[in-house]
Amino acid sequence: MKKPAEETSGSRILLVEDDHSLRLALRDRLASEGYRIETAADGDQGVLAAREGDHDLIILDVMLPGRSGFDIVRELRRRRIETPILMLTARGDVTDKVLGLQLGADDYMTKPFEFIELLARVEAMLRRPALGSSRPNEPFTFGRVQVNLRSAEVLCGGKPVQLSAREFRLLSHFIENQDVVLSRNDLLDAVWGYDAMPTTRTVDVHVARLRQRLEVDPANPRYILTVRGLGYRFSPRGE
Repeated sequence: MKKPAEETSGSRILLVEDDHSLRLALRDRLASEGYRIETAADGDQGVLAAREGDHDLIILDVMLPGRSGFDIVRELRRRRIETPILMLTARGDVTDKVLGLQLGADDYMTKPFEFIELLARVEAMLRRPALGSSRPNEPFTFGRVQVNLRSAEVLCGGKPVQLSAREFRLLSHFIENQDVVLSRNDLLDAVWGYDAMPTTRTVDVHVARLRQRLEVDPANPRYILTVRGLGYRFSPRGE
């Protein structure tokens, strides 16, 4: 499965995985697709590489010696490092997957997986435009929220709000499609770049995170609205 060279060739990926065989296999397969791969074998190495490196994507195992993948995501987002993160987990419990997304990961895959699917996820994440590209300089305001689409900065009540890269892209897509009803599949295609399984709660988790950060009463949102049976609609006027 070869990708157009102009899309992702040469992209820098950090792979944090303690399983020696899997780490080498993924490194070699991704390198054969034209990616530049840096690897780390434990959580301490991984967080150091992520903090000091300049990567386009991080592929991060959950169960690691030293710091767990959850700890690494938490640390990176606390430091406002917004590199997209794809988490790998052998756990089947959906709460672990949701926790990764809540902490700021952008996507997850459950082991074992097919390399072709991993590659599709990687390509989709790397195809998303860089935050702030081709965006207006003036902040967009709704309620007590100010969003600078170019610098990817969000203020709520005058205080900075930390969003993951995926959360910011979701918010941006809502802003760019005001008062339009968007289905979960619409949002998956536009923000994630692939068709997720019908049972996924990925969109719902990210919407809930935005509401927690931006709505005065997240349980009764005024701006990011649920349209029953259809999806979501962003109303900048508030309802």
